[in-house]
Amino acid sequence: MLAIFVAGNIVLKEMFEGKRFLAPVFMLESPTERGKFYIVQQMGLVRLVDSSNGKIKGVFDMRKKVTFKGEMGLLSMVLHPAFPKKPYVYIYYIDRNMNSVLSEFRFSGGRILPNSERVLLKFKQPYSNHNGGQLLFGPDGFLYLGLGDGGWAGDPHNNAQDTTTLLGALLRIDVNTRSEGKPYGIPPDNPFSKSKTCKSGCPEIYAWGLRNPWRFSFDRERGTLWLADVGQDKWEEIDTVFSGGNYGWRCYEGNHPYNTEGCGPRERYVFPIHEYGHGDGNCSITGGYVYRGKRIPDLYGAYIFGDFCSGRIWTLRRNDHGYKVELLLDTDLMIPSFAEDREGEIYVLDYRSGKIYRLELSD
Repeated sequence: MLAIFVAGNIVLKEMFEGKRFLAPVFMLESPTERGKFYIVQQMGLVRLVDSSNGKIKGVFDMRKKVTFKGEMGLLSMVLHPAFPKKPYVYIYYIDRNMNSVLSEFRFSGGRILPNSERVLLKFKQPYSNHNGGQLLFGPDGFLYLGLGDGGWAGDPHNNAQDTTTLLGALLRIDVNTRSEGKPYGIPPDNPFSKSKTCKSGCPEIYAWGLRNPWRFSFDRERGTLWLADVGQDKWEEIDTVFSGGNYGWRCYEGNHPYNTEGCGPRERYVFPIHEYGHGDGNCSITGGYVYRGKRIPDLYGAYIFGDFCSGRIWTLRRNDHGYKVELLLDTDLMIPSFAEDREGEIYVLDYRSGKIYRLELSD
């Protein structure tokens, strides 16, 4: 089974002439070569594939640097928004010593230069899971990085509610400047931007109270930041994120109390715009994109997201009563990530088979 058509006549079309990629976790289109896509593979490879002929070119190999196991490995990459004028690529990975590493590399001759690494952030992970993994430049030109709470069950170190640590937070930094003692700048409207150290709140933090913000995106038309936060045992959630928001974990899982010891009034937290429960195969949300393409007019403006375990894909739309969710496709895919091309079309990665699909209308 590939897909059961649930809402309308939408199908998944396999891309790249049957090519398969071991452990694909992220994909982005080249800003300079239309129809060519960078495929990020968790074991530490980046490849460029041409959608017109399926040809594949190696771009980067950092397998000797990463820990490829469970939720660890090479997790995301993004090119500088002024690329190729500023020929830099930003990589987030877990190294051989279980450190989270955010680095800048130089891009030259169609490849990422391994010896050009400039480490921007590096810190030890307390456990092997909940590493986050999304890198993205926002409409404001700043670089965003989602970090999980550091792992284990129930956030035992209370990292997500502790703004003196980077864990359990969405970070925002300025890669075009440098601040005192840091290889990057701090946007002045970050909630703790005046802090010199993390003792009174880490200046890199944009929002916090997150368990494992694996995938997030900006609506290219409205600029809204949509973030899917992976839940604990019962609830998966979708948030729209703003500066200074505390999104509740470990006090709340979705809208529901989880461990409220020392948490204070409910009013201090921002709650999800949508949640869904575990059961019937659902267990781990994968955030997607607001559809702004032209191939499927009926999807325009809908946020598309999925579940890693069940393979279901839904749409979320705002209406007069809040938000309405519809099941779009019921698949047997293991979805680690969606992708968006320069035209706003949406792609779906399958971790199990290594195949990549595009959402399209059936003939």
